Amino acid sequence: MDHVTLTVSGMSCGHCVKAVEGSVGELQGVKKVAVDLAKGQVDVEFDTKLVSIDKIKETIDDQGYDVK
Repeated sequence: MDHVTLTVSGMSCGHCVKAVEGSVGELQGVKKVAVDLAKGQVDVEFDTKLVSIDKIKETIDDQGYDVK
């Protein structure tokens, strides 16, 4: 399993947390997703054989948030 911490802007509430955790968590190969709203960070534990970092970033972007 690999781990990445992404900086995400635009998240401001519990709904934002649920949207990101829910959408990323549904990706095949993602084992764990944790949003830190105060820091604007998303920690993801995932299997690189099943999902790429680019796909994770795209999924967050599709929810309306900017990934750096």
